[in-house]
Amino acid sequence: MTRHPLTAAVAVSPSLFNALFGEGSQQDLASLAALRYQEEDERLSEDELIALIRDCEVAITGWGTPPFSQNVVDACPNLKLVAHSAGTIKRLLPDPVWNRGIKVVHAAAAIAPAVAEMTILLMLMCRRDVHNISSRMHAGEQWPQSSELGFELGGTRVGVIGAGHTGRNVIKLLHGFSADIVVYDPYLSPERAAELKVTRVSLENLMSTCPVITVQAPTTPETYHMISKEHLAMIQDGALFINTARSHAVNADALYEALKTNRFQAALDVFDSEPLAVASRLRGLPNLVLTPHLAGKSEQARKRQGALIVEQLHLYAAGQPLTQEVTRDMLVTMA
Repeated sequence: MTRHPLTAAVAVSPSLFNALFGEGSQQDLASLAALRYQEEDERLSEDELIALIRDCEVAITGWGTPPFSQNVVDACPNLKLVAHSAGTIKRLLPDPVWNRGIKVVHAAAAIAPAVAEMTILLMLMCRRDVHNISSRMHAGEQWPQSSELGFELGGTRVGVIGAGHTGRNVIKLLHGFSADIVVYDPYLSPERAAELKVTRVSLENLMSTCPVITVQAPTTPETYHMISKEHLAMIQDGALFINTARSHAVNADALYEALKTNRFQAALDVFDSEPLAVASRLRGLPNLVLTPHLAGKSEQARKRQGALIVEQLHLYAAGQPLTQEVTRDMLVTMA
């Protein structure tokens, strides 16, 4: 019988595992490690998580995996690596993991391209009023015309709030349209801004001068409601405000009040409470496009997530640097 150098527990549901790890990735994983799988699609309890990963060196986690509490860490003395097949890890990995020196990798880089494409889609659709014109045609208008001309992204000043994984992918795509890109991110160095070919500006400058604004900011104490009533009042008439990141950065009450004036358009993929309540006051606003937190959901993104985790396990097994490693210090600026 073949002996594997690694023991790994797959602490994600079978259905999610099959969605994330294609046939090739599953074969690579099986050749790399002796695997122990979660058997049911129901969410694991803490005791079930401990039983699954107790003797393993690696834990492969994902959406729905319980947090690694002090009890979990204490019960799993062999655990040396948590490989998270999704992006956000703050809830999953509290202090005990970092205190023990357990290494962590995640798959945020695999999801970012999908979110970026969705962000660009919303920009193009809203700036040409495609969704409204389509609805009018379906309703029977023979040849509906928009009351105003549409706007191209080329040459448009676009403001990107946050230059993390997704923000950088949005910037990359915007360059393909020859947009004039400005960024607000207090952690973006002048050198990195030059590499990205963007201009660093203040949040106030961005909000007041950009006809298109996209929020890609992480969830941190610093970013909570960073976009306030005063900032929303700075948005130009007729502009477009997009959030495909997290609702945390925007004062939701202030945004609703601003949208009620019908002064500018918005497109929201994220909300303070999800799923969005049927009775939500946001529903029915004519200048608001709503989508149900689906920006990161694509067939390619799912399979990239699994493939990226397999790649990191190969590096770990070979004793090489982990290219998607997360450290405690990085949490301050991460989603």
